[in-house]
Amino acid sequence: MTEIAPEPNLFSIEREPGPAAGRETAAHLADEVAAEFGPRDESSFALAARDAAGCRIGGIKGVIHWRWLYVAQFFVASSWRGRGLGRALLRQAEALAREKDCVGLYLDTFSPRAEKFYLAQGFTVAGRIENFPPGAARIFLFKSLGQARDGAAKTS
Repeated sequence: MTEIAPEPNLFSIEREPGPAAGRETAAHLADEVAAEFGPRDESSFALAARDAAGCRIGGIKGVIHWRWLYVAQFFVASSWRGRGLGRALLRQAEALAREKDCVGLYLDTFSPRAEKFYLAQGFTVAGRIENFPPGAARIFLFKSLGQARDGAAKTS
């Protein structure tokens, strides 16, 4: 396939510096996506786990959009791993997703240990990018909550 070269002087491309870089591009894309798929109806959430002394020992931060809960960050202090805290946090995220009538949860990880944990919690691998970060893989996982498009439970 032959690529057609653009006519000279019809456009320019530049890098946008600073903290506002890309905001206008993101807004235009958001408008187009919303026109095709409906509004994101995005809301942020955070769950914090604390020990008896009030010290933060874990948490989840993410967003809910298009009836999916995205776990953007999930942390459990190393001294609390393997003690049920991660499962409890994930159960709370799933409870929130159900409360908000989500159809599922999704997340990604670089850790093979975390991948095994998520699989044990009912997640399914949706894909992976090898060598991202170098020498590892970025693994994408999801968990369906078994709800039909209208929010009613599936009857198969």
